[in-house]
Amino acid sequence: MEFITKFFKLQENKTTVRTEVLAGITTFMTMAYILAVNPDILSAAGMDKGAVFTATALSSLVATLVMALYAKLPFALAPGMGLNAFFAFTVVLGMGHSWQFALTAVFLEGLIFIGLTAFNIREMIVNSIPNNMKHAISVGIGLFIAFIGLKNAGIIVSSPATFVTLGDLTNVTDNAGAVVALLALILTGVLLALRVKGALLIGILVGTVIGLPFGVTKFPSTMEVMPPSLSPILMKFEWTQILTMDMLVVVFTFLFVDMFDTVGTLIGVSSKANMLDKEGRVPRVKQALMADAVGTTVGAMLGTSTVTTYVESAAGVSEGGRTGLTSLTVAVLFFFALFLSPIFLMIPGAATAPALILVGAMMMTPIKNIDFDDYTESIPVFLTIVMMPLTYSISEGILFGVLSYVILKVLTGKFKDISIVTAVLAVLFLLKFLM
Repeated sequence: MEFITKFFKLQENKTTVRTEVLAGITTFMTMAYILAVNPDILSAAGMDKGAVFTATALSSLVATLVMALYAKLPFALAPGMGLNAFFAFTVVLGMGHSWQFALTAVFLEGLIFIGLTAFNIREMIVNSIPNNMKHAISVGIGLFIAFIGLKNAGIIVSSPATFVTLGDLTNVTDNAGAVVALLALILTGVLLALRVKGALLIGILVGTVIGLPFGVTKFPSTMEVMPPSLSPILMKFEWTQILTMDMLVVVFTFLFVDMFDTVGTLIGVSSKANMLDKEGRVPRVKQALMADAVGTTVGAMLGTSTVTTYVESAAGVSEGGRTGLTSLTVAVLFFFALFLSPIFLMIPGAATAPALILVGAMMMTPIKNIDFDDYTESIPVFLTIVMMPLTYSISEGILFGVLSYVILKVLTGKFKDISIVTAVLAVLFLLKFLM
């Protein structure tokens, strides 16, 4: 206990072992839904659901351990929401690539991030991108995730007349999943409003139970406690297309989204915990970014999408978590979760849909920071946000946003607003359009 106190500098941070452990449990409760949601999303790309569960838990464990022992910060990591949707629904189902292609892109992203972090380039890139665009990406991804949740639940369905329409919510026999999802959505919303810890996880679990009498939830065929094998997805890379334009665009999109997701989370949660220094910088930010980079690389090797720092870490910080002991607790809980795979894998898409919808709602928060008075800012922001759900693609939203930003700035003479990095990105996206 004395070693733990000294290693994590608990006294200097005015915290205790008990406070840190409880904070870790709280963080895990708020983000454990990823153990159910990530296998559900990536299985849509044709990946083995059980293997993805194991990869999700292990990658979260490894990345969070690095955060705990190297960065010594109270942040937890896991495969990111939005990034897994881009992996499954855009790269695989939308662009027609294999999930092995997508895993290769994630692996390359992780290696690039390790290099960018080691040479302090990652922070420089982040600072060069317009702030309004950063906020717009978060909002756009939120709408995209919510749309996927509504679709998975059967609340929104396709229509030959209007492309999409409301599903038949009165037909319990044929659309029981929508009824289950709506009930779980209402419950989870109430729990969030009452600030109940682990509201998303509780909503998923209750939705799973509600789904039993409707036949939506199926009991597992086995209660095997050993984690499912990783062999169907372990190290399954596809190297034949690494020099193609599609690979370049996919890797860049993973880089772009993950970069702003992680940095924004680190800054936001650190600010909430009053951990920023006098110049507004996150303590040991290089080590924290390295945990993200290592987690992504290891996660790709194991067989899962990009690993990123979770905004749900704010829940643990709100409970007093201030050091790496909080994230160490989360890592330990991810280890124990490995042996509960039958429980997590029996959770149906209708039960996880409310989590997707509400996480989408949470990601709308940055919209209040966007400047809508300057049309050279607000139009690119709007296109970024609206094109993501309407094209069913995060990358297309970013493409429209960056291109319109540069074009409007050039045509209105506001050349100084365009950074070199943004200009380079616009050229790359223009090439993507032309090819």
